[in-house]
Formats: sequence, structure tokens, C-alpha cells
Amino acid sequence: MIVTIVGAGAMARGVATIALAGGHTVRLVGRAQRNAESLAGELRQVAPDGDVSASDAIAVEDADLVVLAVPHPAGVELTASYGTALTGSVLVDISNPVGPDTLTVPPGTSAAELIAAEAAPGTPVVKAFNTVFAGTLLSGRVAGKPLDVLIAGDDEDGKGAVADLAEGGGLRPLDVGPLRRSRELEALQLLHMSVQDSLGLNWSSAVKILP
Repeated sequence: MIVTIVGAGAMARGVATIALAGGHTVRLVGRAQRNAESLAGELRQVAPDGDVSASDAIAVEDADLVVLAVPHPAGVELTASYGTALTGSVLVDISNPVGPDTLTVPPGTSAAELIAAEAAPGTPVVKAFNTVFAGTLLSGRVAGKPLDVLIAGDDEDGKGAVADLAEGGGLRPLDVGPLRRSRELEALQLLHMSVQDSLGLNWSSAVKILP
């Protein structure tokens, strides 16, 4: 698959690392071109056989997956600005709309649903990767167990593509239901984030569902 990642920060690095591990083509689009180029260069050093490069916004047009690795509400704004350029791609929202001890989206909705409201027809939106921390994505494991990637969306093929991305990188994808389940996923990660200091977890913990 061609995986275009919009963003050049820590989460973009983590998702790109997973994508390259699965043999996918990675295109990086940064707010500043130099940031995307810098990240692409660093990724080539750790994955010399990987297909990774910096690009501009045109990279969203032929992508199988477009991952919005940007903070909320930038994902909503970018989706509106890209418009029909996203048609045919699966749009993946990994954001957490969090402020000091609260969610910053109105009750009864989620960042992913706000993005879906702006997406052009033919652009399914999937929520994924928001319950994992950037540092843990680099190794893909916590306490010797593969990370769980909780996936929500209304398009089965779109969720399947995101599951393939996660599984190809050594993670365990779990389909948790329709896109409205993003509300619970975002609330879950708010709780996960809020206990980092009190439990001394140092952003190295993971949400894991065990049978």
C-alpha cells in the first residue's frame, strides 16, 4: 500500500516505522518541507531498504491510506482543505482531542466524526492508533506483548486496510465497531494519559485487551 502520513512529529515517525516494517511505501507531508525531509532521512537510516520519501500535499491523491498525524483540530481543517483530493483514500484519524483533564469536542461526537463530516464523498474515515503512545510504536511491544490497535469505522474495507497496516508491522488490530465508538476510544486515551504521572508510567504503558 501507499501510506501518506500528514505530519512529521513523533506519532508520524511511529506510524511510518510500522508501515515500513510491513513493506509499505511511505510518503511524508509536513507543515514545513524540511521537517518531512528530515524525518524521511532518519527513517531511511533505520530502514535502508524501505521506500520512504518527503512529498507535498499532492501525495494524498494516490494514497491507499492517508494518516492524519496532527493534533486536533488540525485534522478537521486539513480534511476540509484537501477536499476531493482524498476521494478513494482511507482517511485515518489518530488524534486525541484533549485539554487539561477533559475532551475538547462537544458531547456526543468525536474528533473522528468531525473529520468525517468534512470528508469528501468516497473518503471513508477510520479511527486508529490513538490509544498508543508514540514511543511504544517504535518497538511495537510493551511488556513483551504486541500493541493492540483499536480500530473504529463504518467502512469494512477501510478498517481492513488499517488492520493490514497494523498487523504487517507486528501489532494486533482489533475492530471495536462503528465510527461512533471513536468517542469511547478518545475518552479511554484521555484516562490513559491522565494516569501517567500518578502511576509513574512515563508514557511507556499500553492499553491491552486480554481474553
